[in-house]
Amino acid sequence: MVMGFAICSLAAIIFLLIGISTWKSKEPAGFFTFVKRPAVSDVKRYNHAVSVLWMAAAVILELTGVPILFLEQNSPFLIVIILAVVIMVLAMMIVYTRVEAKYSAPPKSRRENY
Repeated sequence: MVMGFAICSLAAIIFLLIGISTWKSKEPAGFFTFVKRPAVSDVKRYNHAVSVLWMAAAVILELTGVPILFLEQNSPFLIVIILAVVIMVLAMMIVYTRVEAKYSAPPKSRRENY
């Protein structure tokens, strides 16, 4: 089960690196793949909020992977760990949509376009 923990740790490290690069980014960070970056009112605070989201997910993923070290092969408890990761990913999406709504820039009026 060490291989399962190693895979969890690798994914957590990737999440942590994404969080660090998001923290340092000067332009709004994208969260979902192939989606246009949002127009935000405060880029620095938005990026920091998204960065904290990625870093928190990295910590949760690593903590979720620790019990894998102590399980036997084909243990039914693995289902609980898999469900925990699925719930974490869904929670990340929900939290991100709230962060995006909080920092979204007000829409331009029609007069500004002329």
